[in-house]
Amino acid sequence: MQHLSNDSQYGSLYVVATPIGNLGDMVPRAVEALQTVNVIAAEDTRHSARLMEHFDIKTPMVAYHDHSDERQTNGLIARLEKGENVALISDAGTPLVSDPGYRLVRAVRQAGIRVIPVPGACAMIAALSAAGLPSDRFTFEGFLPAKKGTRQNTLAALKNEERTLIFYEAPHRIAETLVDMAEVFGADREVAMAREISKTFETIRSDAVAELAAWVAADKNQQRGEIVLVVHGAPARDNSALEAESERVMGILLEELSVKQAAALGAKLTGQKKKVLYQWALDNREA
Repeated sequence: MQHLSNDSQYGSLYVVATPIGNLGDMVPRAVEALQTVNVIAAEDTRHSARLMEHFDIKTPMVAYHDHSDERQTNGLIARLEKGENVALISDAGTPLVSDPGYRLVRAVRQAGIRVIPVPGACAMIAALSAAGLPSDRFTFEGFLPAKKGTRQNTLAALKNEERTLIFYEAPHRIAETLVDMAEVFGADREVAMAREISKTFETIRSDAVAELAAWVAADKNQQRGEIVLVVHGAPARDNSALEAESERVMGILLEELSVKQAAALGAKLTGQKKKVLYQWALDNREA
């Protein structure tokens, strides 16, 4: 674990969330941070110029994006080591959530320099909060692959995931993606689509994925803007009952092994959870 330096000669890297639509979502602390740092590392300086103008932020900006090389990263670290403070922003929302910045934050922490998050808007969390789907356990999967076959394979790997799934999707692919989800997850899987969150044409709709796909296909307006998909997780699997093959394997193992040993080996052979096999063995040992 890299320890942060307490040396006052070092500056700090501020990871600053910016609005995803409504400029009123900009928190006062974020404005203060951007006004007082020495330089802002922005995903797109031209895009962020409008935000700076609105909040009267005069701090100089430099570009830092997916294509930034090690030289640009090292340049920012050099400034931090000289005592300058740097703010990292993306085009919208919280940096590093499907946006650039991971390499910079990691390199800064490895250099022993403090990283300070300034929380704010995040499209994924905003969509989850309004989707009406289970939010106690969820997984963020970012953007799905652009090619249909690879996208379907990715969805197939997530078909039995019981946690709520969250995806970002490009507007020109949303119709195809919903069709793929209906095919892979099943037509009745519930999906919430949040589009243009906090913007003028904000739309949040929940439905069976096949119905949602038909609605989007019929309305070209729903194929525009920034889109988040929140997908209900798969139904929980009932592991209390074993398949016939698992029972057969456990019956053979229990003839030669202890309950603990049989459960451990049975888990490797059948793919069942060791705890489930152990309980089954206890319940059926005398049978």
